Parts: sequence; structure tokens; C-alpha cells
Amino acid sequence: MKANLQFALLGLLQCVSCQESHNFSIEILDDEALSLIDPNTEIEVIGSGFEWTEGPLWIDSGSYLLFSDIPNNTVFKIDEAGDLTTYLKPSGYLGEAFDGKEPGSNGLLLDPTGRLVLMQHGERRVARMKTSLDAPNPDYEAVVDNYQGKRFNSPNDGVFDSRGNLYFTDPPYGLPKQMEDPNKELDFQGVYCLNTSGELILVDQLTRPNGIALSPDESKLFVAVSDPESAVWYQYDLTAPGMVKDKRIFYDTTSLIGQEGQQGLPDGMKMHSKGYLFATGPGGIWIFNISGKAIARIHTGQATANCEFTTDEKTLFMAADDYMLKVSLK
Repeated sequence: MKANLQFALLGLLQCVSCQESHNFSIEILDDEALSLIDPNTEIEVIGSGFEWTEGPLWIDSGSYLLFSDIPNNTVFKIDEAGDLTTYLKPSGYLGEAFDGKEPGSNGLLLDPTGRLVLMQHGERRVARMKTSLDAPNPDYEAVVDNYQGKRFNSPNDGVFDSRGNLYFTDPPYGLPKQMEDPNKELDFQGVYCLNTSGELILVDQLTRPNGIALSPDESKLFVAVSDPESAVWYQYDLTAPGMVKDKRIFYDTTSLIGQEGQQGLPDGMKMHSKGYLFATGPGGIWIFNISGKAIARIHTGQATANCEFTTDEKTLFMAADDYMLKVSLK
């Protein structure tokens, strides 16, 4: 773990200093974004000193944030008072040693019963914590761990629809040697839907499927592709759970990869209830309207992995490299 793991809720002057040193900024590309965010709003560092933050999940019942630190195989908790504690360890790999860089959990979400579901890189499965949220214990059960008898690569991110069907992605990032790992059993990287009936549907095969989201009416599915050769978000029309048609590029950022100030690739994302997609990508957070127009960017100066809203959508949390950030929304 990086030295000096720390947490602080920063005051106004500290935030201004932090914003200057980290080159944080909010760029409005279309006035439509002004209904969501004020360009002068401070971006706060609420945690730092981690290795690689991912999977932020707001727990409304306790008013706290959970997030993964994948290399450290840990889920951390930041409560309403600003205290940082270890919530789960191990979070994604239960063995003694891991020959790779990303053993821990990635995406975190709540199932329809309010139980914690984790995308476990090291165990190569989607798992559920057996205990309740207020009594966390690193004791897990598999939700799904294979496709047609072959182990997943490393489930990355997921989203439940309103009926309890689970959509999730399975890139190779948790495998020690990724695409060339000798223990890789599938010859593709998939997007899946686990139906409430237990049926697992292969929705699509993509080079590097990553973040995933649904439109508010659940008629459209969005998938990020973290491939520097094709750094895009795809959009699909959903005809039934796990069944898609009319695959098309929602937005393409391939031309930005490698440019100064454009760290990162399309990664995690969250859908706002008003139909705005907040998606991590080159340079930080991109805000799109439902038509695929970029209307704002939140520049973090870091490779940014994922984001999360509070239940009232008045705060956005951002997992940005070794930081956890937050910004107020309208």
C-alpha cells in the first residue's frame, strides 16, 4: 500500500489548494449541463494514498461510501463523519498469494435484497457477502463463476435491472498475465446477463468490456470498452433481459488516447435518473445526454476508474487512481 494512507474532509481553502495542485476543473460543453453541475463547484479529495480505487457504492441506509482498492485486496468504508476504515479484507482473492497486480474486488453493488455483491478479480467470479451490510465479514458465496463450464476471466463491473437481472462484464484485467495468462479458459471477453431464473446469457463479445449501465427506462444498455485501439462506449437496444439488437457506438474517444491531460480509458459509469450518463474516460468524467452528446467534463488529472451518486443524486463520488474524490451536483 502507498505510504501515508490518509483521509480528510477538506475545508474551502484546502479544496482550492487541492484543485490548483491537481488541475481539477469542470468544463461545460453545452448549457444543458448547467442543470446538473456548476462549473465553479469545488472538487474535494476525501481520501488518498491508495493503490487503485474502484467500484464506489453509496449505502443510503447507513450514509457511507464503500469502494475497492484492487491491488490491496480491500474494500474501504468512508462514513458520514469522514472516518476511513477497512470494511472487508480480503475482498477479491481468498488464497495465500496472488501472482498478479489486481487480486481484489472491483465493482460493488447491492442485489435486490440489499446484500453486497462483489466482482471478485482473484476468485474470477461474481460473489455475494454472506453477512449483512452492518456486520461485514469476508465470507462469500458464488453468484456465478463460469460460462458453459469455463471459468470467467475476472468479472469487472455490473448493474441490476429493476427485475433483478444482473448485467456484468468480464475483461482479463484480474488475470496475472491478462490476455496471455495460461489459466485463461475463455477465448473471448464477454458481456453477460444473469437472469433471475438462473440462466446466463452471453450478450456480446468485446475486446475489453468494462463499465456497464442501463438507461432509466431500461430499454438501452451501455458498455464501455477500455481498449486503447478502440476506446468507445457501445449502446444496445434491449428487447428482453439479456437480448439486444442494433449495437452502435455511443461515443468514441480513441483519438484522445495518449494525448496530454487525457489519462485513462472508458471505464466505469453511472446513469443519472434524468437520463444523463456519467462515464469515466480520458481525462476524468464525461457527462453525456441520452443522444450521445458530450455536454460536460470533470477533469481530474488522473486515470479515473468509476463513479457513484448518492441516492438523492446531489453528490458524485469519483475513484481516480489513488484518490477518492467528490463533487456536489445540482
